[in-house]
Amino acid sequence: MNKLEKTLESWREELSEEQFQICRLGGTERAFTGKYYATKTPGVYHCACCEAPLFDSDAKYDSGSGWPSYFQPVSDTAISEHPDSSHGMQRIEVRCAQCDAHLGHVFPDGPRPTGLRYCINSASLELRPR
Repeated sequence: MNKLEKTLESWREELSEEQFQICRLGGTERAFTGKYYATKTPGVYHCACCEAPLFDSDAKYDSGSGWPSYFQPVSDTAISEHPDSSHGMQRIEVRCAQCDAHLGHVFPDGPRPTGLRYCINSASLELRPR
């Protein structure tokens, strides 16, 4: 996969202010406010920045966290993981492998079969219904 690289100014021009703050600057949306946290529409969730496929609705579940949650990405190469010690916590940040957009975090408290909870910001996603 070829990395998509753009300047912050290019991203700022292409994305909404919320998408820019979350995807390019590592921000987060407030719990229970994102457009996909309660969505049950079948489809594939793509990166809002580069349109790479990231998560399938078949892996989505209600974690009660207020953010869209998935137990696995669409493939082993769709996302990248990075240590995150911000806000006094030790977490694993997940980013789009193609463009490095900040998506959210992964936690080891999810359901079977993976036991993982990918807690993702709605603003970093675009749903393409089936």
